[in-house]
Amino acid sequence: MPQGKLLWKAVRKMATLARQVLIRLFSPVSVRSTCCRCLSTRLAEVGVLETPREHGKAYETGQLFLHKIFGYRGIVLFPWLARVYDRDVATKTEERSLDDQTTSVGKEVKGRNHLYYQVLIDARDCPHIRAQTEAVTFLGNQENSRALYAIPGLDYVAHEDLLPYTTEERTPIQHELFDKFLMHDPETNPPFMARETLRAWQEKNHPWLQLSDVHRETTENIRVTVIPFYMGCREAQQTNVFWWRYCVRLENTGKETVQLRERHWRIFSLSGTLETVRGRGVVGQEPILSAEQPAFQYSSHVSLQAPSGHMWGTYKMERRDGTSFDCKIPPFSLESKSDDTGSSPHGFLGN
Repeated sequence: MPQGKLLWKAVRKMATLARQVLIRLFSPVSVRSTCCRCLSTRLAEVGVLETPREHGKAYETGQLFLHKIFGYRGIVLFPWLARVYDRDVATKTEERSLDDQTTSVGKEVKGRNHLYYQVLIDARDCPHIRAQTEAVTFLGNQENSRALYAIPGLDYVAHEDLLPYTTEERTPIQHELFDKFLMHDPETNPPFMARETLRAWQEKNHPWLQLSDVHRETTENIRVTVIPFYMGCREAQQTNVFWWRYCVRLENTGKETVQLRERHWRIFSLSGTLETVRGRGVVGQEPILSAEQPAFQYSSHVSLQAPSGHMWGTYKMERRDGTSFDCKIPPFSLESKSDDTGSSPHGFLGN
């Protein structure tokens, strides 16, 4: 069947991610998970694969899924509506409209609405995926502006990266917040409902959880996606310090293997300062992006003594033959927000 072939193709792609949680489809409906961390292969039944939803049809709280790129098991907590600024789309539009004198791809890129989801990652899969599982961080107490604390096993996932499935397990995801946030209800679809604690947690932490802008750009088949988050303001030495975190995903969409060797950031603050940051790799690693392991995701933090600024830069990528090229990091704004929990035009969608 065409649909079965399509599902097989998608799952087979994930199954090539060595030393990750690999997903294999053994029948039109049965999904199994296998861990290849050791030489022996252990299979465990996961559930029944469903047909992915079209864009615009959001998944509900409690939807189980497999991550199409990283291969982990997860569950949807709630959806976000973000504005995606894709320079690849803007460039193609410009190429089709060479006579249009108003194009300015480098400065202005039109955003489009896109569904993302706040999700829990199965703790059993965390050691095997090429993504930081402590990516969601918050500012600590107000007396120490440098104090950060992280919630492990949270992620933001684009709509097209979810492969939905169902299961009869009452606790299909192992995470310390699963039972606190969700409860099993066989009468609903999906059969997991949000507890009041999840709604209260989302409302309380809305300003620092909110995903509003996503920036993308591709250089020589290396797609870089950046999502900035405002974390809040703290007073330090009689000066206000504004904090942001930013999540970066690198994905090799081609066949040639490359390795990230260096990073080069430019950070502009509204106060008028321009900082340059150079260094080896990212978060202490120099990840290799290949056809077998095409993606890597990490997060970091930046602080400014001004309520807004901009960041942009490049990654130095090295090919197997020793040659290298600069991969563009799309420019993105660092904007401070009110600390209230009110809704925003492109924020939380609700359940």
